[in-house]
Amino acid sequence: MAELTLQTLAGSGLVIGAYPRFRYDARGGGGVGRLTEEDGSGAQALQFEPDALRIPPLDWRTTRFLGLPLPPGLAITIHPQRLDGSLDGATGAMALRFCARFRFAIGSLYRAPDLIVDTTLSTGPVQGRRHQATGQPLDGAGLAQLVGVATIAPSGDPFLDRFLGLPDEALALLRCRIGPLAPDGRDLP
Repeated sequence: MAELTLQTLAGSGLVIGAYPRFRYDARGGGGVGRLTEEDGSGAQALQFEPDALRIPPLDWRTTRFLGLPLPPGLAITIHPQRLDGSLDGATGAMALRFCARFRFAIGSLYRAPDLIVDTTLSTGPVQGRRHQATGQPLDGAGLAQLVGVATIAPSGDPFLDRFLGLPDEALALLRCRIGPLAPDGRDLP
């Protein structure tokens, strides 16, 4: 069983409902995953420990909307619950089930109930009712783009549900680098 590192990168994005795309610089996030032996079809199971995954928050430092940073104090933190699936070493194709709780807050004044996101992040095409995108398979430098469409259920908070138009779809675009972990636990270049 081999270990791989996942590093989240700039150039990621998020679209919620009918809103324009949020530009998201996800640099600084990631985690370590375990890759099993090939199963004969070329695919290998890839699993990340959710408690050890770090995904930077969407806030004024990392996120731009309509060309402007999010207002200071507004933040959406991401709390992964699951990230696992398969990787085809020959083609670079990946499909990872991603489940997370998204927590929307405005400073200490307002904290909404968690929004639950459950989707498959893929390097192939994804299609929903409202959104569509195509990912990019893992290349020789270890770079990939994962995309996924999820239906977001109402949170139960009338303000947030009305503001986001829930229930509706969300589209996630995650640029990342995946590579081997050196024997001393450091990422290989």
